[in-house]
Amino acid sequence: MIKEAQACLCSQETDEEKLARIAQIIEEHNYAKDSLIQVLHYAQGIFGYLPLDVQKFIAKKMSLPLSEIYGVATFYSFFSLHPRGEYTIRVCLGTACYVRGGKKIIDKLKDVLKIDVGETTPDMKFSLDVMRCIGACGLAPAITINDKVFKQVNPDRIEKILEKYY
Repeated sequence: MIKEAQACLCSQETDEEKLARIAQIIEEHNYAKDSLIQVLHYAQGIFGYLPLDVQKFIAKKMSLPLSEIYGVATFYSFFSLHPRGEYTIRVCLGTACYVRGGKKIIDKLKDVLKIDVGETTPDMKFSLDVMRCIGACGLAPAITINDKVFKQVNPDRIEKILEKYY
């Protein structure tokens, strides 16, 4: 018998319940320092980002300095220290995408969304980021919105692409 997937109840949990889930994961990983990235991924999945209180909690539970937690969280572009939008737009700035107009795409997105790279719209709909390469050089310039790749994007297509997400 196939078990149905249960919807995430994260928004219905208290912060204490969320932290208890993170503590359980840390324990399941035997408090191992080399599991920090997995723990951070899990924590971000629960909270949607990595607020300072969560970083402090993880540091204490794993007996690591807060600076190490912060260092890992800020080094990897997947992690966010601020709340993220429902849709994360990532503009590829690898060589092929950059040469074929990646910077113009960023400028257009900043203008349309009224945010800068690394920010989220006030309605929490969109977050804007850059990536160094998404491995779609033949499709350049490319962007992703969550997990969907858009190829051969030009600034004139941006508003039409975004319409699908409102």
